[in-house]
Amino acid sequence: MRTTDLMAILQAPIISEKTSTTTAAGQQVAFRVRKDATKHQVKRAVELLFKVQVASVNILNVKKKKKRFGRSIGFRSAWKKAYVTLKSGFSIDFASA
Repeated sequence: MRTTDLMAILQAPIISEKTSTTTAAGQQVAFRVRKDATKHQVKRAVELLFKVQVASVNILNVKKKKKRFGRSIGFRSAWKKAYVTLKSGFSIDFASA
């Protein structure tokens, strides 16, 4: 896979209360990724962009949610989330990036 394709795999970091506690405790970082991304592609993209070593990647699909807009019913789109566990001694700091 080309370098430009790997850079498009990661869409955004997920910064929330849950991910901030996992980042502090277990060297884990959460990313929003493309819907067709695999674990291997996410691992290579994180290692390429942030110059860190990845221990493991866990991916989960966030299902679409039904939402009402007045009388009509719509859906929020489904997306994919990746939890990346870094090897000891490595960290990603989004505040300085």
